[in-house]
Amino acid sequence: MSEKRIALLGIIVSSGDAVEKVNACLHEYGEHIVGRMGLPLRDRGVSAISVVMDADTNIVNALSGKLGAVRGVTAKALFQK
Repeated sequence: MSEKRIALLGIIVSSGDAVEKVNACLHEYGEHIVGRMGLPLRDRGVSAISVVMDADTNIVNALSGKLGAVRGVTAKALFQK
């Protein structure tokens, strides 16, 4: 297992149909999530979510991949050096 790192996961949700799936994924990885902030950009029809995680790289990448596989969702991770 890799060493734990702080990571920031940026998520853009552009489909209302994806919200339930996004929340389910975040709940699944909840033990690794330090905090999250969501901003609905109603005039644009999207939501921006930032998630701070304390987990090994494989876990962060797994969550990012699951989220990115959902139609209407884009997710990218940024890691502490």
